[in-house]
Amino acid sequence: MIPKETVDLILDTARVEEVVGDFVTLKRRGSSYVACCPFHNEKTPSFHVTPSKGIYKCFGCGKAGSAVGFVMEYEHMTYPEALRYLAKKYNIEIKEEEETAEQIAARQRTESLMAVSEFARKFFCDQLLEGEGRAVGYQYYRRRNILDTTIQQWSLGWAPSGKSALVDAARAAGYKDEYLVAAGLAIQQEDGKLVDKFRERVMFPIHSVSGRVIAFSGRTLKADNPAKYVNSPETEIYIKSRNLLGIYFAKSEIAKQDRCILVEGNVDVVMMHQMGITNVVASCGTSLTEEQIRLIKRFSENITIMYDGDSAGVHAAIRAISLILKEGMNPKVVFLPDGDDPDSFSQKHTLEEIREFIATHEQDGIAFKTQLLLDQAGDDPLKKANLINEIADTVADIPDAIKRQVYVDTVARQFGIEADIIQDRVRKTREAAKKNVARTREGFTATQQGGRPEAAGDNRGQSPLKEESAMASREEKILEPSERELLGFVLRYGRTELQFETDSEFYDPEGTQTVAEFIDAALAGDDTHFANKAYEAAYEAYFALYDQGLDQDAIVLALLNGENREVAGLAAQLSSDKYEITVHNFSDALTTTDSWLVNFVPKAILVYHDKRITARQDQLTRQLKTAASAQEINDIMQRLGKLNEIKKSINIKLGRLKK
Repeated sequence: MIPKETVDLILDTARVEEVVGDFVTLKRRGSSYVACCPFHNEKTPSFHVTPSKGIYKCFGCGKAGSAVGFVMEYEHMTYPEALRYLAKKYNIEIKEEEETAEQIAARQRTESLMAVSEFARKFFCDQLLEGEGRAVGYQYYRRRNILDTTIQQWSLGWAPSGKSALVDAARAAGYKDEYLVAAGLAIQQEDGKLVDKFRERVMFPIHSVSGRVIAFSGRTLKADNPAKYVNSPETEIYIKSRNLLGIYFAKSEIAKQDRCILVEGNVDVVMMHQMGITNVVASCGTSLTEEQIRLIKRFSENITIMYDGDSAGVHAAIRAISLILKEGMNPKVVFLPDGDDPDSFSQKHTLEEIREFIATHEQDGIAFKTQLLLDQAGDDPLKKANLINEIADTVADIPDAIKRQVYVDTVARQFGIEADIIQDRVRKTREAAKKNVARTREGFTATQQGGRPEAAGDNRGQSPLKEESAMASREEKILEPSERELLGFVLRYGRTELQFETDSEFYDPEGTQTVAEFIDAALAGDDTHFANKAYEAAYEAYFALYDQGLDQDAIVLALLNGENREVAGLAAQLSSDKYEITVHNFSDALTTTDSWLVNFVPKAILVYHDKRITARQDQLTRQLKTAASAQEINDIMQRLGKLNEIKKSINIKLGRLKK
């Protein structure tokens, strides 16, 4: 854990314009800087960096934050990872707080495995430049039209033919045998001798999301070798099912384009990146897994599968479509012309031609699967019936109800049958899946408790927990605009004093209140808390810093630099936007900020209370529909009547109603 004083030093030292400038070309405009946003495609710069406030803000896509937030967003790092990145950039030493002996041992072992993997990467790269590697490995890369810049970027290398070339070099450099074996770089033979795992192969390093080398994939150049590729075994730092070849180089572009292209081969990935299509990854020589799909989901929910068009490639694509749908993501497929793979295709066409081909030949995953199976079924009615069921079961995998319905309608049109038939199959499939999950859970519970679970009663209505959750969701939706408005006032003008006139009902002869104090007092009087959890967290975080005596800019900067990135995002949005108030027309605004706030902060509070009453009325109206007795109905009606009176009074104050 990084000590607080070190965190503070890192955050105080980091300059947002310097950090952002490492990734984006900034142009000065007055006291700020502008650029085209690195988080979305645009031609006119809408990305602003303001050094005086220590923040960046894109007025196109809404991304905003501080130096540490930019590193987290752009490099997809965790908060501690981003802090360590900044510490390294500014040469700040991090002395971790005291760890247990077990934690120290585990961390040191992981670092040792990472270090020996990094040594192997450099060793393989060096071997490519001399002797055997230069004559064989380097010539292979050049025959494949892989450029020197690409070789360097991807750290492509050569594993020499000697039995223990890497082992001997690592030992000479001081690395222990146990780490060579544990990192999957060496194999211990029965006679006890250590030999290299990779020999006489061109080498492709596999990087983690943060860019560290964790494994390798080696390709033989011998035509008679049945093991075309040899990959690192699973180790403490490398789990095949959770990693993707190229993810480190592709992650930013995947997020920027909101699409990931998935290919099969190592060279396919490298060549697509070399061509300029850099949102491409491969699945490290394994069948696509749920963990790999979830890794992609961190950056985008859209995946385009670009596999070979042979039987094996089509089968793999169909399997991938189902896995992607189950994760709530959007699969598409594109198959290249016969005889081509992404490598060969990229070498025959320009960048624009490849992009155009993908755009015009991309198919929706379910539509592709449906058409493929339809072609296979032909005119056989039984095969066609089975096909419809299979496609319906695929649609049933989609967790989002709206997406499911869209696909139900699409598939029904494609087959020329009623949508209700598809919908019925989807419903039954999902119900069966839920029962299977329930049985599994019941069995687990019974095992844990040492007996069979009690049989559930017949509960046809919605559970109280679900009803409560639904009501909370409706309340949050009703209150969200007003809560956002009040939070915006606090984050933008919290330390500004409200100068009420002596004839105002809010005038206090003992002194003035700030905007933050005025709003907090109004909410505290009714013990009110925001329904939106993110807004409530930001509100509480603000006042925790406010009570420490920090000025407004210091409070906002502390929120921007905080570990809670949801709070940081809200602070960036609501403190830097040209805030739009919903309770008035801007043409009626008074001439100064102070007088404007005196007029509209109280109105915003009244609007908020009005919305709270609306939410309560909505809740009571829903309860009225399920009331079980005349007395209960009467009680609800009386409460609704009182709320109507309060609501009327508020709307008179707001000028919406006449007295």
